[in-house]
Amino acid sequence: MASIRERFEVPGKMKTWSLALISIGLAAFIIGFVTKGMSKDEHERAIFLGTLMYNTIYWTLVCNAAMFFICATTMAWGGWQISFRRVTEAISAMVPIFGAITFFVLIYVVFVDKNHQIYHWLSEEAKTDPILKGKLGFLNPTFFLIWTTAAIGLWAFLGWRIRKLSAEADEAPMDNVNGAAFIKQNTVRAATFLVWFGLTVGSTIPWLWMMSIDAHWYSTMYSWYNFASTFVSGMALIALWVIYLKNKGYLEYTNQEHLHDIGKFMFAFSIFWTYLWFSQYMLIWYSNQPEETIYFKHRVQGPYKGIFFLNLIINFICPILILMKRSAKRNYTLITFMAVLIIFGHWIDYYQQVIGSISKDHVTLGWFDFGILSLFVGLMIFFVSKSLASKPLIPKYHPFLKESIVHHT
Repeated sequence: MASIRERFEVPGKMKTWSLALISIGLAAFIIGFVTKGMSKDEHERAIFLGTLMYNTIYWTLVCNAAMFFICATTMAWGGWQISFRRVTEAISAMVPIFGAITFFVLIYVVFVDKNHQIYHWLSEEAKTDPILKGKLGFLNPTFFLIWTTAAIGLWAFLGWRIRKLSAEADEAPMDNVNGAAFIKQNTVRAATFLVWFGLTVGSTIPWLWMMSIDAHWYSTMYSWYNFASTFVSGMALIALWVIYLKNKGYLEYTNQEHLHDIGKFMFAFSIFWTYLWFSQYMLIWYSNQPEETIYFKHRVQGPYKGIFFLNLIINFICPILILMKRSAKRNYTLITFMAVLIIFGHWIDYYQQVIGSISKDHVTLGWFDFGILSLFVGLMIFFVSKSLASKPLIPKYHPFLKESIVHHT
């Protein structure tokens, strides 16, 4: 291990760029707050809050997907990812930060904002609406507060426990007994996280945070659709950090074999996302029931038509054409390009899911959206790099490290 660069040192340029992006984002937030958030126009205030909502939710779920990847591979006893596991852990460490921002924004929308332009189930009219009355057990402020607090809190806590246990692989060599106990603890903690992940990301949270913006409409595929979206974006984010570190001379045990498997996840879940996109759309289009088609009407035939189909081109056509070949998954340049494109494409998807329900008559995508995006990208770069620098990049005493080093696909 003497020749291995175990510690990541944050480059000055990276810190400068991250702070610059954060500054741009904060400036956009302040200007947006003055021009939109404090506007007398209720619609403008809803756009301001909606923009904050879809950015916070998207980036929280993307970073949480990194911990899902750790837990899923742990449950499968997949040792191949150990050589770059600390990258995945560093990304997942953003969940408490982004989750706190998400919590603040959502609680403000539910408990402080009195216009109810986003969640119509909060209005007085909802009490007399026969459809919404049937959903009051789920769509009410008390349940929203409890479930949002529990979801974000346990994502952060369970993820922290897994990262804390992972640090034991830096301390001392493990014999067979200690190694088996270490793997068993990892497996139990991973299983616990996956159960909670399934109860939240896999079902209730997308319904509560996003689908309830259109409280009369529902889709049984909605949560899986959003899971696929954020998971493929999470894998793309992992790929970007792995390639960056490789280009800087780190992660010596990570090679094209590992990158190939990351690329396979990006390709496979792009197709899985498309399968869910098509299944959700096709069934609603085929049945042609007004209470279901109302969600797609202005997205397919109205002002969001361009964004709606751009979303499909970026998130399906590009991955299937570019990532299908084996050589593409081993090419740093192509993987980098596709990773950025996938993250941007699914960010656009979250834009049209949230803002498309708040502002149905016109597209609002502009400087404020990209300003808030730069804020979250800057925060992600700043804190992930700090997390990477806080511990060794390679858990050198992990029982499965050798399996990762000899990995071949």
